Amino acid sequence: MQLSTLIGLIGGLSLLVMGILLGGGNVLLFLDPPSAAITFGGSSFAMVVAYGLVGVMKTFSLMRFTFFPQKYNVAELIVTVVSFAEKSRREGILSLEDDVNQLDDPFIKKGLQLIVDGTDSELVRKIMEAEVEAMMTRHDSGKKLFDDFAALCPAFGMIGTLIGLVMMLANLDDRAAIGPTLSIALLTTLYGAIAAYLLFNPMAYNLDSQTGEEAIAKTVVIEGLLSIQAGENPRLIKDKLLSYLPASEREAIASEVAD
Repeated sequence: MQLSTLIGLIGGLSLLVMGILLGGGNVLLFLDPPSAAITFGGSSFAMVVAYGLVGVMKTFSLMRFTFFPQKYNVAELIVTVVSFAEKSRREGILSLEDDVNQLDDPFIKKGLQLIVDGTDSELVRKIMEAEVEAMMTRHDSGKKLFDDFAALCPAFGMIGTLIGLVMMLANLDDRAAIGPTLSIALLTTLYGAIAAYLLFNPMAYNLDSQTGEEAIAKTVVIEGLLSIQAGENPRLIKDKLLSYLPASEREAIASEVAD
């Protein structure tokens, strides 16, 4: 589990509650079902219009990836690829066939099988890069769901504000009605802002970051396997792949890879 997501959400909400309490307010004053219905219900049904019910359900299912992301250890991938390069240099590229079935990562397994089968290098690159592009397109469509939710929540918050103001103006002669209608006017905007800037926008950034990490990991695999197919020196392959790591991590991983 990615604790940073949980810490961020709990920490953000806690600071909001703390601010209310330190200001002498009552948290219960900020709990208003009609305001929540307008903001979250309205934005959810707008998403249903845009993406259908399946799209909205997908948005909520995608949230689990911000808590349980798939981790990619680029350093470990480099060690693996360089070990393949060393074996290929000693025993020939066909010797890597024994390693194909032992791999758990379907992407590197597919690429290794292609080069063992003697597939043309340009075709290998096209196949592997097409898979990366498809992955990025798929992830971008998921991120867009969060982006749209982040845009709709404040919009319906403003709609709720207008509803509350209309109701308040229509009941100016009834002082008892002014408080509830004014709370709707203000709390819908608050709910919309919290949903957008504490929940949906950060989750969209989270997914985007994960896409970048996965793309780098898959690029390392592509470049490494094509270098093995080209018969490059394992030392040169190592140096090439280390360039994908931050400078602070290169020295540590370089010591793990035999020269």
